[in-house]
Amino acid sequence: MSLKRVYLVAGELSGDILGAGLMRELSARHPEVEFRGIGGPRMQAAGMQSRFPLETLAVMGLVEVLKHLPALIKVRRTLKAEALAWQPDIMLGIDAPDFNLGLERQLREAGITTAHYVSPSVWAWRQGRVKGIAKSVDGMLTLLPFEAEFYRDHRVPVAFVGHPLADELPLENDRLGTRQALGLEPDSQVLALLPGSRANEIRFLGDTFCAAAEQLCQRHPALQVVIPAATADRHREISALLAHYPQLAKRCLLLNEQAREAMIASDVVLLASGTAALEAMLCHRSMLVAYKMAPATHWLAKRLVKTQWVSLPNLIAQETLVPELIQEAASPEAIADQLGAMLADDASRRELEARFATLHITLQRDASRRAAEAISLLAAGQTLENVHDD
Repeated sequence: MSLKRVYLVAGELSGDILGAGLMRELSARHPEVEFRGIGGPRMQAAGMQSRFPLETLAVMGLVEVLKHLPALIKVRRTLKAEALAWQPDIMLGIDAPDFNLGLERQLREAGITTAHYVSPSVWAWRQGRVKGIAKSVDGMLTLLPFEAEFYRDHRVPVAFVGHPLADELPLENDRLGTRQALGLEPDSQVLALLPGSRANEIRFLGDTFCAAAEQLCQRHPALQVVIPAATADRHREISALLAHYPQLAKRCLLLNEQAREAMIASDVVLLASGTAALEAMLCHRSMLVAYKMAPATHWLAKRLVKTQWVSLPNLIAQETLVPELIQEAASPEAIADQLGAMLADDASRRELEARFATLHITLQRDASRRAAEAISLLAAGQTLENVHDD
């Protein structure tokens, strides 16, 4: 079956990147295919006719969502009407689950085949949502293997397509060359410090991370520290913090972005939980995950979250490869002690780097190609079990 019409709805920049890669693969398979829905500049360049700007769905926080709820309901109503009038072969929501799953369910009930790309964290909390997902989609496309296992256990059609970041990052990287490019000493030990990309993360973690690194600098006189600031605002905030940590400031290279280069140059990475942990794993670097949040948020999370781990490397491996220090456990002394032990154990670091390279291969599946194959199969009324695992 030749695919003619695909309705896509992406919610933010990461979705625009995934959507563009998928569209290119679908166009190669089905030269006459048309795309409509919501997409950003990359998806538009790949042939999307976008009905609304990409930022339309990028609303964060409860108060902000409530404030924009009438407009979001109107957008969803408009998209539903347009999709029903256009009658696509398939509708695919890319991330933005709070918006897309509702739209997918409405269209599926109206007889249109639907799918969702990027699983919400239903495996971690509010697992009852999987029943609603089963009613909303004909198939789920996941980036990570343990997510696919969760859906199989709940009898939701699923395809593990791999992670685009694993496709993008090479299986071998140049630590010494990257140090040279950053102006770091080639033979000294290097710590990459990533306290997070959000203002709240700097507020909760900035002092703790800097205090731990200051202690480590006192214990390891030759240690070099690299801090990549995610944005100009984070750069200003971290610069202000460093004024209170003179030993660290003397040993620190503060970068504008360049998180990947900082990780590759490092021996050990200290970071907040999140996508950065996955990127560090795909750079094959030992890491310590430390995280703090508001006490009320932590109290609630302990009661809602169903997973044993918070970091993606541990979740992917389903074992503790990466130490995790959460809330009260994430004291500067505990962090410095753990990092010191990691820096002193060259053999364990090399062993973990090799393990991360193996996990990298597991995720390196040519995600856009596999996603396109899954969409083509669903649109043709076939099962996702036929997605080739090669």
